[in-house]
Amino acid sequence: MKTESVDYLLTRQCSRQWKGFLKALATEFSTQIDVPELRALMNRVGTRFGIQTSLQPCVSVQEVQHAMNLIWNDMDWGWVEIEESERALSITHFCSPISAAFGRDMQEWTTAFLEGVYQQWLLALGASDSLRVRQVSQIDEFGRIEFRLSL
Repeated sequence: MKTESVDYLLTRQCSRQWKGFLKALATEFSTQIDVPELRALMNRVGTRFGIQTSLQPCVSVQEVQHAMNLIWNDMDWGWVEIEESERALSITHFCSPISAAFGRDMQEWTTAFLEGVYQQWLLALGASDSLRVRQVSQIDEFGRIEFRLSL
């Protein structure tokens, strides 16, 4: 029963009016374009989204996390937790609707959208151009995915 409940809730992460369209779009893209190019495309889409939804000014990691969560919460896109270490910034996004929207078989490239968003937001806040946001985990069944900002 527990698995059925979780599966039901996860399917609700994407509006029914968009699900069929987004899955058809993703399927068509994946038959025409190879994965590295698709990741680059989704990263650019994420960058554009990051430009269109700029963060409020922030002076601390806690404020950055809060500003990002204001945007994600408003869109029903889950939330983010950021942890700072000596050499990197860990970014964990929870309850992403990407798999629900595009299908689990497309997550190899669709997650690059978040990579682009986080890269753009952090650059806009003053991160060095030499630092890159990279995906460091696969998206799990609950929409949890990890990224890292580092050299």
